[in-house]
Amino acid sequence: MTTTGVAFPSLEEQLDLITKGAAEILPLEALKERITKSIASGVPMRIKAGFDPTAPDLHLGHTVLIRKLRHFQQLGHTVIFLIGDSTALIGDPTGRNVTRKPLTPEQIAANAETYKEQVFKVLDPQRTEVRYNSEWLDKLGYYDMVKLMAQFTVSQMLEREDFHKRFKDEQPISLHELLYPIVQGYDSVALECDVELGGTDQKFNLMRGRDLQKHFGQPQQSILMMPIIEGLDGVQKMSKSLGNAIGIHEPAGEMYGKLMSISDELMWKYWVYLTDLRASEIDVMKAEVGAGTLHPMVVKKELARTITAGFHGEAEAEVVAESWTKMFQQRGVSEDVPVVQVDRSSDGLMSAEGEVRMAKLLVLAGLAASGGEATRKIAENAVSVGGEKFGGKVLGAEVLGESLILRLGKKSVRVEWVG
Repeated sequence: MTTTGVAFPSLEEQLDLITKGAAEILPLEALKERITKSIASGVPMRIKAGFDPTAPDLHLGHTVLIRKLRHFQQLGHTVIFLIGDSTALIGDPTGRNVTRKPLTPEQIAANAETYKEQVFKVLDPQRTEVRYNSEWLDKLGYYDMVKLMAQFTVSQMLEREDFHKRFKDEQPISLHELLYPIVQGYDSVALECDVELGGTDQKFNLMRGRDLQKHFGQPQQSILMMPIIEGLDGVQKMSKSLGNAIGIHEPAGEMYGKLMSISDELMWKYWVYLTDLRASEIDVMKAEVGAGTLHPMVVKKELARTITAGFHGEAEAEVVAESWTKMFQQRGVSEDVPVVQVDRSSDGLMSAEGEVRMAKLLVLAGLAASGGEATRKIAENAVSVGGEKFGGKVLGAEVLGESLILRLGKKSVRVEWVG
């Protein structure tokens, strides 16, 4: 798929998009040199990001790297979506304090197929190389593997933070886990990469690619690391297991609604990491919000529409946006209702059964001055939740996973859970 004679944007234009949201680029000067050489020769750079198909579904957190691949693609470079079907047999130990449970080849193959279906919701399929690292890793013989392992020492592997911690805490480290950074590094050799993308937690693995490229006499790749974004709670990283994720396969209405539930602070991060808008354009919006000429709710609605449209199309995004607005109008709740953050761990908020005490919530949300007042207002039927009258003492624990419109009398707030 590599072509020659491509007319690339200038170095400055490319860096404007490439560096958007990047946590770290190593070495940056080398990347600038590669871009300059690519412009002069008309030959695209080779950019890759690897994904181990260890689960069937991707969420928006996964798309941070995929979207950065898209940015390189938009600039005319060759993008490689690498499916780590062989490395998935090991399981990436990054951030793990125990050895991963191994997947079967059948599970990996099934997951890989779903990845291929989902990734093209972001990338252009006509301009993407989809590769599997089994193409080269499964062909490595015993002698080849020994030579690869000989390039590194055990002490080097134990410099890795998660390995070091497990060793210090006397937790098991399986020998096959030590192979993971090495074989991931070899992927860059096999693909002759100019740039490899990864999360900030992948730095150790990404650097091993540079080591092995040097050993094999190749120019060393630059590495571009993206942050791990927070989920809907704005605190912990996006994860399905934590219940704070937005799956890219979710229905448009659910996706839009979840995006509308995030805090204003998190909204700006999502603009940076989950859209193609340039940093300069985002800065203009932030300045207008800061000056009071643009309402944050308008910006958030555009964010939700933009992201939803990317996965479901413009027409469906417009429909769900209109439905969301009507829902709040019908419930008599203003769209620009003020947001208050309530800590889930606040004293007295949770009952022994794990339910939310309504009187305490009303106080924490600033709707009642005391627990006594809150209790009286509940008895007077003056409290509503999501537009529905509420006369009970507790709310089910399920409300902790999403934003909540709370109303007492004529005053309403949107509760965003933190902690």
